[in-house]
Amino acid sequence: MARANKWQDITLAAAGILQATALVDQLARTGFTPSDAYRCSINSLFQLNPPDTLSVYGSVADLRLGLETLRDLLMSSRQLQNNTVRYSAGVLHLQGRLSKRKDMLGVIASRLQQAQQQAEHFDTTHENVIANLADIYASTLSRFRFRIQVAGDPSFLQQQRVANQVRALLLAAIRSATLWRQVGGSRLQILLQRKKLLAETEHLLRQIPV
Repeated sequence: MARANKWQDITLAAAGILQATALVDQLARTGFTPSDAYRCSINSLFQLNPPDTLSVYGSVADLRLGLETLRDLLMSSRQLQNNTVRYSAGVLHLQGRLSKRKDMLGVIASRLQQAQQQAEHFDTTHENVIANLADIYASTLSRFRFRIQVAGDPSFLQQQRVANQVRALLLAAIRSATLWRQVGGSRLQILLQRKKLLAETEHLLRQIPV
C-alpha cells in the first residue's frame, strides 16, 4: 500500500474506526444510520488490496462523520466517556487479540472474499450481505472471552436487522483498527501528539465541500 502521508493515513484510519462505532451507537439508540456513512463503513470491508489508505473509504467526504467524531474527541479537554469511545476502545482491544490469531485471520479473509462475490450479485449493503458479514463477526470475534457490550434501546437491538448491522459495523471497525496499526497508529499518539492529529483532522475536514 502506498504511503503518501503518515499522519493523513493514521487520521483516516482512526476516523474509520470512529465512524463505524458512532454508527453502532446511532443504530442501537435509534434503529437507523445515515446511508452514506453506513455504506462507506461497510464498503471498507471489501477493499482487500487497496492502493492507498483513502481508497479503503472512497473519499474524504464519505468519512465526514468519523472525522467530526475524531475532532470532537481530540478537542475535548478531558477524556470523553461515551458509547462511541467505549466501543472504539473495545475494538482496539479485540483487534489486538485477533492479530495474534493467524488461524482466525485466515478464516475472516477467506469469508470476506466470499462475501465480496455475494455483494457483486446483490449490493454491499443488501440485507443478505450484511447478514453474512454479521455471521463472520459472530463466528470469529465473538468467540473471544472479551466482548463489546452494545447499549441502546432494546426494541431496536432485538431486531435481527439491527443486530446484523451492528455486528457488520463492528467488523468494519476491526478492519479500520487493523489498518490503523498497519500505518503506524498507536494509543500514545492520542496523548502525546494530539495537536498533530487534530491539525490533520481539520485539514481533511476542510477538503469536504460544504
